[in-house]
Formats: sequence, structure tokens, C-alpha cells
Amino acid sequence: MSSNLLLKKVVEAITLAECNLPPDVENIIRRAYETETEMGKAQLKAILENVRIAREMRAPICQDTGLFSYYVEIGDDFPIRASKIKKVLIDATVEATRSIPLRPNAIDVLTEKNTGNNVGQGIPDISWDHVDGNTLRIAVLPKGGGSSYVAKLHSIPPAKGLKGVVEAVIRSVFDAGSMPCPPTFVGIGIGGTEDLAMKLAKKALLARMDENSKNEELAKLEREIVDKANSLGIGPMGLGGRWTIFNARIEWASRHPATLLTGVCFSCWALRKAFVEVSGDEIRVYQ
Repeated sequence: MSSNLLLKKVVEAITLAECNLPPDVENIIRRAYETETEMGKAQLKAILENVRIAREMRAPICQDTGLFSYYVEIGDDFPIRASKIKKVLIDATVEATRSIPLRPNAIDVLTEKNTGNNVGQGIPDISWDHVDGNTLRIAVLPKGGGSSYVAKLHSIPPAKGLKGVVEAVIRSVFDAGSMPCPPTFVGIGIGGTEDLAMKLAKKALLARMDENSKNEELAKLEREIVDKANSLGIGPMGLGGRWTIFNARIEWASRHPATLLTGVCFSCWALRKAFVEVSGDEIRVYQ
């Protein structure tokens, strides 16, 4: 495994994420279409047509091609050092921006100038998890600004428990309204510190969206949130309908006795993600 080959595969994964919806996401949209109201169906039909055209033309699904987050799970014995993998991810971001092409979205907060290549201070964001073995797994998550704009961190009185978590998430969905281009996918991070709650919420968007948690208590909570959010009637693109969110997924961490911090992270209907896995001489790019 060389750094150059890995770079090519990361660019391939970025292209896949930007131009092709993951099967679990597209299947949910198709199922929702069958049960949506007439107004909502018109929006979902346009979405599915957009998805088809993007796939056939190998063009980005949305003009907002997002800022990039990478989630790296690296084995202690993997032959390429983490510092070199970081450089690969940065170089792949620049190359994908040029070759696909992608809209440059990285803005210097001091100068207000666009860097022009989706790389800047702290961007792309790279999260690391070190594991035993010699494998590598990279998750690519480009995320647009509209859904990030409505993200929330809630500090819930611990006495409210999980009921308070549900209330906070539903309030977030209501406050977001049409801004994140619903129907959305909602990632929820419960517990930990304030930064960890938000990190968990965003990471939850990497989970499969055509299923729920294997923990039955969490799965029940996810289904309750979906039912209550959809009862708001915001609907596709905020025009009313049955589907306001497609699914909610939860990640959690142990909490401090005095806090019950909860992060809420939205993705628009275009939940874009792809993965690179390396094991021995085998390398796989998939959604």
C-alpha cells in the first residue's frame, strides 16, 4: 500500500460521496415517496430525479458540496504513518475539488477570503481512532452549510433524563423548520462533555439510516423521535407533509452527574458519505 494509491482511492470515495447517494439513504427516500402527501410527493420526486441525474452525469448532488470531515480508524501496525495519512486526506481534498469539480467552501474567518481548495485552518476536520492490527478505515463525510447552521447543543437538567433529550431534539427540529432542506437525517450525541456531545451527534450520521440501534432502548428512543418530529408536519422542503425527518441515530457517552449534554446535528436529505477500507493488499471503496 502506497500513499499515492491511497490518495487515488480517497479521491474516488469523495467522488462517490458527492455524486451518488448511499443505497440506504436513497431507499428511505423512495419508501417515503410512497406514503407522502401530494405536495410532499412533488418535492420527493424532484429529489429522486436530482439523484438520478447526478449519478448519470457524475456531477455533485448539490451545489453546496460542503466542508469535509474524515473519520480514520487506523491499526497500530498499518504501514503508513498517521502523519502521512493526514497529508493524503488534505491532498485528496484539494485534488477532488479540482477534478470533480467541487465548490470551494473554506473561508478564512479573519480575512473573509475563500482559500479556493476546501482546505484551511482546521479544515478538513480529521478524527482519529487507533485500534489493534494493520487495517485502515476512512469515512468521508462532506456536509453542507444549511444543515450545519441549525445544529444545536442542549444542556438538559439531568433530572429530566431521556425524556428531556427527546424534548430538546424535537425543539431543535421545530426551530430548524425548512432551513436544513427537509426531510432530514438527525444525528444525536448524548452525554460526555460539550465538545464530545457534538462530535458524537455528527458521527451518528455515519450510521446506516435504514435501521436503528442494536441497543433496544436506544432504538426505541430513535423511533420515538422520528414519530414526534414527523407529527410537526413541516414536511419536505417545509411545504407540509408526513416526512419531516427520515431517521434519527444516537451515539452516547457517560455523563457527569451535573450534566446531560445533548448535541443535535442535522443532515439535509442529501446525506453524503463514503468509505475506504484497507486490509492487507485489498482496498475497497463503498457506500
